[in-house]
Amino acid sequence: MDPDLDSGLFSIQLSDSEDGANGTEPAEGSRPQKDEISTPADRTAQSEEEFQAVRKEYRVKVENGEIWKTIKLPLGPGRIPKPEAQALLHAVEELYFFRRYADGAQFVREVLGRGISEGHDEAPALDSDTRELLRYYERKCNEKAELK
Repeated sequence: MDPDLDSGLFSIQLSDSEDGANGTEPAEGSRPQKDEISTPADRTAQSEEEFQAVRKEYRVKVENGEIWKTIKLPLGPGRIPKPEAQALLHAVEELYFFRRYADGAQFVREVLGRGISEGHDEAPALDSDTRELLRYYERKCNEKAELK
């Protein structure tokens, strides 16, 4: 046999948590073995009382074109966290989806101002990708609003 092929490169051992070697719980999503009994507690790890308490307090989140109202403007001076930046995008996307094009374009102008070139950058802490996407939606909203 060629010594280059026997270097160990192709003899990689992969571990599998289902082989029972680790003696702990089976891999997530795996089925119980023949001698194991599946119980609801194994699957949910939540008692019926806890479930009923969560069910009682649960309220469906309905998105109806009003995400933009939940965003506090102007944005803070520090770096904008990713979830807040995504909320800005979701808000303008939602306005676009509900065909509220003028509102969508106005929202982007409120977030970004008139732009860096005019010296009115209202959101300097936004990353460039988010800024570009917001400007893209502003253009699309303006185009659709003119056609309307």
